[in-house]
Amino acid sequence: MIPSRFENDYGFRRDSVRHDNWRAAPWNVWAFRHVHEIIPTARIAATPGLIEEPLADSSALAEHAMVIDGERRPLAAVLRQTSTDAIAVMRGGRFIADFHAPHFTLQSRHIMFSASKSVAGLLAGMLVGDGALDPDAPVAQYVPELARSAYGDALVRHVLDMRVSLDFNEDYLDPDGLYARYRRAGLLDPRRDGEPLETVIDLLALLPKGSWEHGGPFHYCSPNSDVLGLVIERASGMRYPDFAATRLWQPLGLKHDGCITVDIAGTARSGGGMCMTVRDLARIGELVRLGGVVGNRRLIPVSWIDATMTGGSREAWLQGSFSAWLPNGQYRNKWYQVGNASGACFAIGIHGQWLYVDPLRETVIAKFSSQPDPTNDEVKHLNLAMFEAIATMR
Repeated sequence: MIPSRFENDYGFRRDSVRHDNWRAAPWNVWAFRHVHEIIPTARIAATPGLIEEPLADSSALAEHAMVIDGERRPLAAVLRQTSTDAIAVMRGGRFIADFHAPHFTLQSRHIMFSASKSVAGLLAGMLVGDGALDPDAPVAQYVPELARSAYGDALVRHVLDMRVSLDFNEDYLDPDGLYARYRRAGLLDPRRDGEPLETVIDLLALLPKGSWEHGGPFHYCSPNSDVLGLVIERASGMRYPDFAATRLWQPLGLKHDGCITVDIAGTARSGGGMCMTVRDLARIGELVRLGGVVGNRRLIPVSWIDATMTGGSREAWLQGSFSAWLPNGQYRNKWYQVGNASGACFAIGIHGQWLYVDPLRETVIAKFSSQPDPTNDEVKHLNLAMFEAIATMR
């Protein structure tokens, strides 16, 4: 049998990519760029007819090197080691470097996983600026279906800062726990035989409260960000992808449609289902770097951006489990702060999705990856070191 063009390009047949293996290597290299062929999605419409700028000089990255533990290493090698699918670098508002793995183009959309959460944080800030959302109001004021769950006495602010008391273990490799059930409700995994249909809202409505009070330590739980997506829908009166299109994609001039995965009821997975091009993701980072302004138009209140980049409870962060890999960090409005001298902040998703904003060096870096493991602290540190090296590159 003669191998197909697809098999020659990727090393496996298209029909070997299934709903139950799409996040695993090697199938994820293709699947992360074609999520819409595996899971139902809703369109996030860009303004029609916008033209993407040509690729920037890829040699700017390939020829640069960085020093790690006293060893000089080519950036090109680090890009390979971190399973990079695409990277786009902006400085001072223009693209200065691009890198694409084979079969990746300027039009390729890629799933962002939990970097989607940081976009939700920006959309929430828009509604706060409108006066349509009060971050200190109870979640149940906007989503009464959750009144009997752990969210029944939580505030929107607790959701935004991952300080909800929730008895929930985000174990990416456990096929039988509550997190796996949560993924099945969002259609990220296939439903098991005999298992009843369950929507994301159904799942959220039964999540139990933890043994501590809301507003305590940083406690990372993806369902918090799906709750935020519901809050955004109820406060705006619009479906989540439509609100993202009319308030972010189109005013910011993003060049390509995005999409977001949805459950059987059409509820958008704001906690991890957004897909877009790498350059459009970088443009969102540039919006953050510029304090929420594009051209002469303000999209997000400057107070919201300032809090996102510099606020958050240091005490809550140190009490949380992520302080082990990001000891100087903080967290606010779904964004992480590095705690370095340049005041950098970032969005991150499993398998190596990043949006890194360095205000001091006027640099934004968007990166898509297909790492075999969902999360790896050593690779996170390597990515952060690479971003620091790129930010100082001249």
